[in-house]
Amino acid sequence: MVRLLQIEFIKLWNNRASKVLIISYFILLTSIALVAAIRFDIGPVKFHLADQGIFNFPYIWHFNTYIAALFKLFLAIVIVSMMSNEYSNKTIKQNLIDGLSKREFILSKFLTAISFALISTVFVFIVSLILGAIYSDFNELPIIFSDLEYLLAFFVKLVGFFSFCLFLGIWVKRSAFALGFLILWAIVEQVLYGILGWKFVSWDTANAIKGFLPLQSMSNLIQEPFTRLKAVQSVAKEIGENFNFDYQVHWYQIAIVLCWTALCVYLSYALLKKRDL
Repeated sequence: MVRLLQIEFIKLWNNRASKVLIISYFILLTSIALVAAIRFDIGPVKFHLADQGIFNFPYIWHFNTYIAALFKLFLAIVIVSMMSNEYSNKTIKQNLIDGLSKREFILSKFLTAISFALISTVFVFIVSLILGAIYSDFNELPIIFSDLEYLLAFFVKLVGFFSFCLFLGIWVKRSAFALGFLILWAIVEQVLYGILGWKFVSWDTANAIKGFLPLQSMSNLIQEPFTRLKAVQSVAKEIGENFNFDYQVHWYQIAIVLCWTALCVYLSYALLKKRDL
């Protein structure tokens, strides 16, 4: 497995566009720390975002993983381009001629996706730990290391999303078309949800069905964290609103995404095995 990863990372590092995207992605992850610098001083009104509790333990695990997941498209482009380059440069054929089996080829791509997800998770963990140590009002160990399931959800979410992109890259062969299909699929999921709720079933049932679709199931792993903030909840109460959402990471949500991950990897292998290269 180490040999397969070495092959993939050598290819990626020798590709200038991939190198720029990967570096940009991790710079953006680090930029989460810049949120702490946001201040508004307008006369008597003084607002410092870090003082609103966004970096408090254990809330920071929820907030940072949600924000970091927004940047995943950068690595998705790398993965899709990685497959597109294999076809356009005919390196896939050369790798198979050199003795790499189709199973090993798919495994190398999947291991690369897992590596990206794992490195991203560790990176977010370290950044969050540092920010929490500086800004959090709570520094007791049981509090610091509670809610770490958001990191697990973040890892699973990235692996699932990258596996889906890997399948699209193999199926479509062209990175621009694959990314276009990714956007189209996201739209299709929302349209399907609307049609089901409008014509066929209740909106609650339609929402439950949507939760089994690939992109939506990945999105469901980490719910938006903003309505958890005390400042937001206080404003909501003043205007008569009451936020009573379920922010927890559930095992069945992880199971759904893992099933889609396995299916995407299997379909990638089946497609490559069937295709005449």
